[in-house]
Amino acid sequence: MSLTTLSSVPPPPVTMEPWSHELLPFAIAGFIVSFILAFGVGANDVANSFGTSVGSGVLTLRNACILATIFEVLGAVLIGYKVSDTVRKGILDVSLYNNAEKELMLGSLAALGGSSIWNLVATFFKLPISGTHTIVGATVGFSLCARGFSGVNWITFGKIVASWFVSPVLSGIMSGALYMLFNQLIFKKEKPLEPGLRVLPLIYGITLLVNVFSIVHDGPTILKFNLIPWWGAVIIAVGIGVITSIIVQLFVVPRMRRTIRASIAKEVTKQESEVKFTFDSADNSRSPTPPSRELSVIEKGITPTTYTFNNSSETNGYIPAETKSNNLLTANLDNGCSSQSFGVTNNSSQVPLVNTSQVKVVSMEKLTDKTDGDTDSLEVKTLFSFLQILTATFGSFAHGGNDVSNAIGPLIALWAIYTEGSVAQSTPSPIYLLLYGGLGISVGLWVWGRRVIKTIGEDLTKVTPSSGFTIEIGSACTVLLASKVGLPISTTHCKVGSVVFVGWAKSSRQGVDWKLFRNIVIAWVVTVPLTAGISALLMLILKIAFL
Repeated sequence: MSLTTLSSVPPPPVTMEPWSHELLPFAIAGFIVSFILAFGVGANDVANSFGTSVGSGVLTLRNACILATIFEVLGAVLIGYKVSDTVRKGILDVSLYNNAEKELMLGSLAALGGSSIWNLVATFFKLPISGTHTIVGATVGFSLCARGFSGVNWITFGKIVASWFVSPVLSGIMSGALYMLFNQLIFKKEKPLEPGLRVLPLIYGITLLVNVFSIVHDGPTILKFNLIPWWGAVIIAVGIGVITSIIVQLFVVPRMRRTIRASIAKEVTKQESEVKFTFDSADNSRSPTPPSRELSVIEKGITPTTYTFNNSSETNGYIPAETKSNNLLTANLDNGCSSQSFGVTNNSSQVPLVNTSQVKVVSMEKLTDKTDGDTDSLEVKTLFSFLQILTATFGSFAHGGNDVSNAIGPLIALWAIYTEGSVAQSTPSPIYLLLYGGLGISVGLWVWGRRVIKTIGEDLTKVTPSSGFTIEIGSACTVLLASKVGLPISTTHCKVGSVVFVGWAKSSRQGVDWKLFRNIVIAWVVTVPLTAGISALLMLILKIAFL
C-alpha cells in the first residue's frame, strides 16, 4: 500500500475516555432530570392506561395505581428498548457529534429539561398532552440549536409526526368498530347475559393472543424471545389464546352465569324492599276531608314509571290507614314487567288518610330495562368489568413499553456516551435504566396521576365498563403494534381517539365534550414547537456555560 493511499484514509474519530471524570457531572444531572421527566410522564400519560377504568367505576384509584406500577415497569423492561433506541439514535444524526461528546450530552440534558418542564406545567393544568410530543420536540429543538437543520433526520421525524395524526384515527376506528359490533351482538339484546357469555371465551382468547404475540415476537433479549421466529411467535400466541378460551368456557362462564343471576335476584329483592313512601303534608288530623296529600315512591338512581293503585278498602277516594297488612298498593309497571305490591305502613297516628287521586310516583324501573348508552345493564356491567381491567392492564404494559422512551431515551444516550466514550452508542439499552424509567413513571402516577385521570375517564365522555373495554382494547392494540415496529406514537392520541370515537358511536355528537376535545387538540399542536423552543433555549445556556 502506497504512502499516498495511507494518507487518504481518514483517521478514526478521537473519542473521550470511557467513564471520564469530566463527563460524570453531566451523567448525574441526566439521572436527576430524567427522573423528573419520568415523574411528569407518569402523572400525565398514565391517565391513558387506567383513566377509563377509574372513570367507569370498575377500579378505584388506589387499585389502578397498584396495577399500573407493576405493568408499567414490566412493559418498560420487556419491550421498551426498541422505542428507546429510536428516540436516542433515530431522530438525530449522531455522527455529526463525533469528537463532540460533551455537546451531545448537553443536548440530551436540554431535551430532558425542556420536555419535563412542559410535562409538569400541562399536568398542573390537567391537560393530557403527549409525552412523545414533548421529547421529540425537545430533541429537535436542541439539535437545531447545535447543528442547524442538518442535525435532524427529517425522514424519521416526518414518520413520527405522521403517526401522531394517524394513530388517533386508527385507534378510534378500531375501538368504534368493536363497540358497534358488540352493541349489535350483546348490548342491545333484550337479555344480554347469554349472548355475552357465548362470546366471552372468544374475547378473552383474542385479547391474550394479540398481547402475547406482541411480547414474544422479536421480544426482549433478556428472555431470549428474539431467537423465536415469527411463525413460532404465532404458534405460541394462538396456543395461549385457545387455551385461555377453553378455560374461560369451562370454568369462568358457568361461574359468571351463577354470579350474575344471583346478583340480579338480590338487586330485585333489594329494590322491592327499599321503596319509601313519603307524604308532603304534615297535617295528621283526622278531619273527614283532610288536605290533599301526595304519595311519592322514591328510589335512588331510577327513572320515573307510572303506576296505578287498586284498593278494595278505598272510601270516598281515600285509603284508611288502619288497613290490614294484606291490603296492598299494587303497582302495575307500564313497561310490561309483572305487578309489584307494596304495603302501606300500619300506623294511624302518622298516616291518617291518603287521597288516591293525589298519588304521584317519583321513580321506579325494572333492573334490566334498556339503557340509553350512558349506563350498562347489570349483566353487561358484570361481564365487561373484569375485561376492562384486563385490557387496561395490557394497555399499561404497552404504555410502559412505548412511553418509557420519552424519559429514558436521552438518559440512555448520556449513559452510553459516558460509559463508552463515544457518540456511537453501540450498546443496547440497559435493562436497569429501563427499570429506572418505569419506577419514575410509577412515582409520578401515585403522587399526581389523579389530575389527568379525571379528564380522560370522566370529563371527555361518559365511560361504562362495556365502552371502556372497547376503548382499552382498540388503543392497546394500536400502541403495541407501534412499539413492535419501533415507532414512538402517542398513547395519548390513541386513547383520546378511542374515547371520542366510542363516545360518538354510543351517544352521537352529544356524547362527547367537544369543547374539551378542542382544548386537548390545541395542547397537542403547541407541544412540539413549545418544547423545541424551551430545549433550544436551555441548549444555548448550557453551551455558553460549559463549552
